[in-house]
Formats: sequence, structure tokens, C-alpha cells
Amino acid sequence: MVAEKRFVSPEDVETIELDWGTLKWMNTPEVTGSSGFSAGVVVLDPGKGHERHTHPDSEEILYFLSGEGTQTIADEERTVTAGEMVHIPSGVEHSTINASWDPLRFLAVYCPPGPEAEIREVAEATIFPPGEFPDA
Repeated sequence: MVAEKRFVSPEDVETIELDWGTLKWMNTPEVTGSSGFSAGVVVLDPGKGHERHTHPDSEEILYFLSGEGTQTIADEERTVTAGEMVHIPSGVEHSTINASWDPLRFLAVYCPPGPEAEIREVAEATIFPPGEFPDA
């Protein structure tokens, strides 16, 4: 069921915990009714990240909020920090690695939505219902 929320707090949505960090999808078709894009906050633990992968049917934008990371898009690799944004075209291999001892926080946006649902389904994902959070 679509909630069609207009104001979304972190406590309103589930938390997805993976071996490399946590995600909170704040805008999805299920949360806000948005059909054009999804958006969520990603926190990569120090020294962690996710392997190269693609989203065949969705473009992605990452806007870095804090920390420092290594971003790879196709064959290009760069250091990214707060205030920077990257665009990842559909079907292009990419990865994001936290290159510091602080958490790397960024906003991830998919257009159209879809990859966020796939992430939720990976075997190592632990889902915490809205209002519940992983132990610190």
C-alpha cells in the first residue's frame, strides 16, 4: 500500500543494514507514491563500500553529505567529499568506497525507481521496521 507521505522522517521508514553500512529509502513509490524517482540516505562504514555493479534501467545521482570516499564510474576513479555530486548513467559499472575513518554519508537518487527494492532483497540485508534501528 502506498502511504503518499509528503513529509518523511528517518523514523518513518525501515532501515536496511548490510555488511558495508546502512540505508534509509526516504522516497520510494511505497513511501511517497513517487513514480519518477527514489531517494535515500546511505551511510558507508569506515573502510567499507560496495563492489562494482550496474543498474541497467536506472540512472543514479550521488550527493555526498559528509566524509571522504573513492568513487569509480566506468574506468574513472576520483576522491569525493561533502558537497560534490556524481551522475552514473544507466548500465555503467560503478562503486563507492569509504576512504576515511569517519562514516561516508550521501544521498542516492535513482531515476526511475527500482534498484532500491533490489538492494532490500539481497541475502545479507537485515531489515529493521520503521522506528527500530540497528544496535550501535
